[in-house]
Amino acid sequence: MRGETVNVARLVGTVCGIGYLRPAPGTWGSLAALPLAWAMHELGGFPLLALVTLIVFAAGIWATREMTAGQENHDPSEIVVDEVAGQLIAVWAISFPAWTHGIEITQLWPGWIAGFVLFRLFDISKPGPVGWADRRSDAIGVMLDDVIAGIFAAIGVTLLAGVAHGVLGL
Repeated sequence: MRGETVNVARLVGTVCGIGYLRPAPGTWGSLAALPLAWAMHELGGFPLLALVTLIVFAAGIWATREMTAGQENHDPSEIVVDEVAGQLIAVWAISFPAWTHGIEITQLWPGWIAGFVLFRLFDISKPGPVGWADRRSDAIGVMLDDVIAGIFAAIGVTLLAGVAHGVLGL
Protein backbone atom coordinates (compact mmCIF):
# COMPACT_ATOMS: atom_id res chain seq x y z
CA MET A 1 0.00 0.00 0.00
CA ARG A 2 2.87 2.42 0.79
CA GLY A 3 4.24 2.10 -2.75
CA GLU A 4 0.87 2.99 -4.26
CA THR A 5 0.60 6.03 -1.96
CA VAL A 6 4.05 7.23 -2.98
CA ASN A 7 3.18 6.77 -6.67
CA VAL A 8 0.01 8.85 -6.30
CA ALA A 9 1.98 11.45 -4.33
CA ARG A 10 4.59 11.53 -7.11
CA LEU A 11 1.86 12.10 -9.73
CA VAL A 12 0.44 14.97 -7.67
CA GLY A 13 3.78 16.46 -6.61
CA THR A 14 5.30 16.40 -10.09
CA VAL A 15 1.97 17.39 -11.69
CA CYS A 16 1.79 14.22 -13.79
CA GLY A 17 5.52 14.27 -14.53
CA ILE A 18 5.90 17.93 -15.54
CA GLY A 19 8.39 18.34 -12.68
CA TYR A 20 10.81 16.07 -14.52
CA LEU A 21 11.06 18.45 -17.49
CA ARG A 22 14.41 20.22 -17.77
CA PRO A 23 15.61 22.89 -17.64
CA ALA A 24 13.68 24.96 -15.09
CA PRO A 25 11.01 22.52 -13.82
CA GLY A 26 9.45 25.29 -11.69
CA THR A 27 8.83 27.36 -14.79
CA TRP A 28 7.24 24.36 -16.53
CA GLY A 29 5.02 23.86 -13.47
CA SER A 30 3.99 27.51 -13.55
CA LEU A 31 3.19 27.26 -17.25
CA ALA A 32 1.10 24.15 -16.63
CA ALA A 33 -1.03 26.12 -14.17
CA LEU A 34 -2.14 28.62 -16.80
CA PRO A 35 -4.43 26.36 -18.88
CA LEU A 36 -5.77 24.90 -15.64
CA ALA A 37 -6.58 28.42 -14.39
CA TRP A 38 -8.28 29.29 -17.67
CA ALA A 39 -10.35 26.09 -17.67
CA MET A 40 -11.46 26.52 -14.05
CA HIS A 41 -12.39 30.14 -14.66
CA GLU A 42 -14.36 29.21 -17.78
CA LEU A 43 -16.17 26.35 -16.00
CA GLY A 44 -17.04 28.13 -12.76
CA GLY A 45 -15.56 31.60 -12.63
CA PHE A 46 -13.45 32.87 -9.78
CA PRO A 47 -15.16 30.71 -7.11
CA LEU A 48 -14.17 27.48 -8.85
CA LEU A 49 -10.62 28.73 -9.46
CA ALA A 50 -10.30 29.65 -5.77
CA LEU A 51 -11.66 26.25 -4.68
CA VAL A 52 -9.31 24.36 -7.00
CA THR A 53 -6.39 26.45 -5.70
CA LEU A 54 -7.20 25.41 -2.12
CA ILE A 55 -7.44 21.76 -3.18
CA VAL A 56 -4.10 21.98 -5.02
CA PHE A 57 -2.53 23.56 -1.92
CA ALA A 58 -3.79 20.81 0.40
CA ALA A 59 -2.88 18.04 -2.05
CA GLY A 60 0.55 19.61 -2.47
CA ILE A 61 1.26 19.51 1.26
CA TRP A 62 0.30 15.84 1.35
CA ALA A 63 2.28 14.93 -1.78
CA THR A 64 5.37 16.83 -0.61
CA ARG A 65 5.28 15.08 2.78
CA GLU A 66 4.98 11.70 1.11
CA MET A 67 7.67 12.34 -1.49
CA THR A 68 10.22 13.71 0.98
CA ALA A 69 9.59 11.38 3.93
CA GLY A 70 12.96 10.24 5.30
CA GLN A 71 14.97 12.46 2.94
CA GLU A 72 17.25 15.38 3.73
CA ASN A 73 16.06 17.42 0.75
CA HIS A 74 12.68 18.86 1.72
CA ASP A 75 12.16 20.58 -1.66
CA PRO A 76 13.42 18.52 -4.60
CA SER A 77 13.17 20.31 -7.93
CA GLU A 78 10.75 17.78 -9.41
CA ILE A 79 8.04 18.86 -6.94
CA VAL A 80 6.19 21.56 -8.88
CA VAL A 81 2.69 21.37 -7.40
CA ASP A 82 3.77 24.34 -5.26
CA GLU A 83 4.37 26.40 -8.41
CA VAL A 84 0.94 25.42 -9.69
CA ALA A 85 -0.71 26.64 -6.47
CA GLY A 86 1.24 29.90 -6.47
CA GLN A 87 0.61 30.59 -10.15
CA LEU A 88 -3.11 29.95 -9.68
CA ILE A 89 -3.14 32.58 -6.93
CA ALA A 90 -1.36 35.05 -9.23
CA VAL A 91 -4.19 34.54 -11.76
CA TRP A 92 -6.77 35.45 -9.11
CA ALA A 93 -5.90 39.09 -9.87
CA ILE A 94 -7.45 38.76 -13.31
CA SER A 95 -10.02 36.05 -12.62
CA PHE A 96 -11.87 37.96 -9.92
CA PRO A 97 -12.36 41.20 -11.88
CA ALA A 98 -13.19 39.27 -15.07
CA TRP A 99 -15.78 37.24 -13.17
CA THR A 100 -17.34 40.20 -11.32
CA HIS A 101 -17.50 42.43 -14.40
CA GLY A 102 -18.42 39.82 -17.01
CA ILE A 103 -15.21 40.27 -18.97
CA GLU A 104 -13.78 37.44 -21.07
CA ILE A 105 -10.64 36.50 -19.15
CA THR A 106 -8.56 36.13 -22.31
CA GLN A 107 -9.09 39.85 -22.97
CA LEU A 108 -6.95 40.46 -19.91
CA TRP A 109 -3.91 38.92 -21.59
CA PRO A 110 -1.45 41.51 -20.22
CA GLY A 111 -2.43 40.33 -16.74
CA TRP A 112 -1.64 36.72 -17.67
CA ILE A 113 1.84 37.73 -18.79
CA ALA A 114 2.47 40.02 -15.82
CA GLY A 115 1.20 37.38 -13.38
CA PHE A 116 3.46 34.73 -14.83
CA VAL A 117 6.56 36.93 -14.92
CA LEU A 118 5.98 38.41 -11.46
CA PHE A 119 5.27 35.02 -9.92
CA ARG A 120 8.47 33.54 -11.34
CA LEU A 121 10.42 36.62 -10.21
CA PHE A 122 9.14 36.39 -6.63
CA ASP A 123 9.46 32.60 -6.54
CA ILE A 124 13.08 32.66 -7.71
CA SER A 125 14.30 35.73 -5.78
CA LYS A 126 12.42 34.82 -2.56
CA PRO A 127 12.08 38.29 -1.05
CA GLY A 128 11.14 38.70 2.63
CA PRO A 129 8.31 36.38 3.65
CA VAL A 130 8.79 34.17 0.58
CA GLY A 131 12.32 33.34 1.77
CA TRP A 132 11.12 32.92 5.35
CA ALA A 133 8.57 30.30 4.25
CA ASP A 134 11.16 28.55 2.08
CA ARG A 135 13.52 28.22 5.06
CA ARG A 136 10.91 26.31 7.08
CA SER A 137 12.31 23.06 5.64
CA ASP A 138 8.99 21.22 5.69
CA ALA A 139 6.09 20.46 3.35
CA ILE A 140 4.11 23.49 4.48
CA GLY A 141 7.12 25.72 3.79
CA VAL A 142 7.52 24.22 0.31
CA MET A 143 3.94 25.16 -0.50
CA LEU A 144 3.76 28.39 1.48
CA ASP A 145 6.68 30.15 -0.20
CA ASP A 146 4.91 29.80 -3.55
CA VAL A 147 1.57 30.87 -2.08
CA ILE A 148 3.21 34.05 -0.78
CA ALA A 149 4.98 34.59 -4.13
CA GLY A 150 1.57 34.15 -5.80
CA ILE A 151 0.02 36.74 -3.49
CA PHE A 152 2.87 39.17 -4.24
CA ALA A 153 2.38 38.56 -7.98
CA ALA A 154 -1.39 39.12 -7.69
CA ILE A 155 -0.76 42.40 -5.87
CA GLY A 156 1.73 43.36 -8.58
CA VAL A 157 -0.77 42.58 -11.34
CA THR A 158 -3.42 44.65 -9.56
CA LEU A 159 -1.04 47.59 -9.17
CA LEU A 160 0.04 47.38 -12.81
CA ALA A 161 -3.60 47.27 -13.92
CA GLY A 162 -4.30 50.31 -11.77
CA VAL A 163 -1.45 52.19 -13.40
CA ALA A 164 -2.42 51.08 -16.92
CA HIS A 165 -6.13 51.81 -16.56
CA GLY A 166 -6.01 54.67 -14.10
CA VAL A 167 -2.88 56.69 -14.65
CA LEU A 168 -2.32 55.78 -18.28
CA GLY A 169 -6.02 55.56 -19.12
CA LEU A 170 -5.64 52.47 -21.30
